[in-house]
Amino acid sequence: MEKMYCGSRWFLGIGALVFAMADTAYAQSGDALSASLPEKNTTERPFEHIKQINAGELNVGYVESGPADGAVVLLLHGWPYDIHSYEEVVPRLTARGYRVIVPYIRGFGTTSFLSEKTFRNGQQSVLAADMIAFMDAMQIKKAIVAGFDWGARTADIMAALWPERCLGLVSVSGYLIINRQNNLRPLLPKAELAWWYQYYFATERGRSGYALNRKEFNKLIWQLASPKWDFDDASYDRSAASFNNSDHVQIVIHNYRWRLNMAAGDPKYDELERKLSAGPVIRIPTVTIGSDFDGMAKNGATYAGKFTGKYHHKVFDGIGHDVPQEAPEEFAKAVLEVAALAGIGK
Repeated sequence: MEKMYCGSRWFLGIGALVFAMADTAYAQSGDALSASLPEKNTTERPFEHIKQINAGELNVGYVESGPADGAVVLLLHGWPYDIHSYEEVVPRLTARGYRVIVPYIRGFGTTSFLSEKTFRNGQQSVLAADMIAFMDAMQIKKAIVAGFDWGARTADIMAALWPERCLGLVSVSGYLIINRQNNLRPLLPKAELAWWYQYYFATERGRSGYALNRKEFNKLIWQLASPKWDFDDASYDRSAASFNNSDHVQIVIHNYRWRLNMAAGDPKYDELERKLSAGPVIRIPTVTIGSDFDGMAKNGATYAGKFTGKYHHKVFDGIGHDVPQEAPEEFAKAVLEVAALAGIGK
């Protein structure tokens, strides 16, 4: 489904997805990966201590945990989620000796622009450029990058365009790099229905509606994207606080209008977008994850050929879109697995 990859393939109940594929998953091996990971360490609470650093166009808010000399894992969230998607993943990785960093992306939480004059740009390449600038500011040469939704696309782009900065990749829903020309192709009516929110955001009514009702709107997205996940109000409210960022609405609306070819990007990223439109392959060690959210696409066959290095696809049945929050142990194991593929397993 080349149309509008948004890190969201949804509305399983209305049959929105139109993929036909063969299963590429293979069995995970190794006693260290099959064993249960340590439980959450309740004495360490990194999510209560948000750090800030200037990086590129932004002052980035982030949490950090684990030994300073550990291999770095960079965990990236999407929309409409935030860093708390990884709250149960982080201690499972730090217990294995990894230094884990979870930043708020532009438009979320405590991340802010350094200048009021900066274009509030949400196109795909800028989110990846933000993370490279963040790594530079943190003096991180290389990291395992992992994400879902916008975070998965951002991680894919980092792996495709800056492979020298990426030790390995974990990507929920696989290869999400957007080709805007392909997004112009119409889909069957049921598939188009799945993207209702993008068309809503294309209108001024949608912009106003999202600005006024973003908490209610995003809670609906959580419910639709993860229908089997019985999250409580406290869990949602922790993330919903990050949507109060003053740039949030502008970034979200621009992101989706840009995908629909209804808003221009920043010309300084044109060359990056040209490279991404060509559909670059990803050569670094990779684990991709398919869940119920992906419908018929969950077995990964449509994008397996985009990953030409060491590669494993995993299927999580009964799990919706917010994989790290719904299945933190399984997500952490996927990170450990890609570390092993990259030869840095603990």
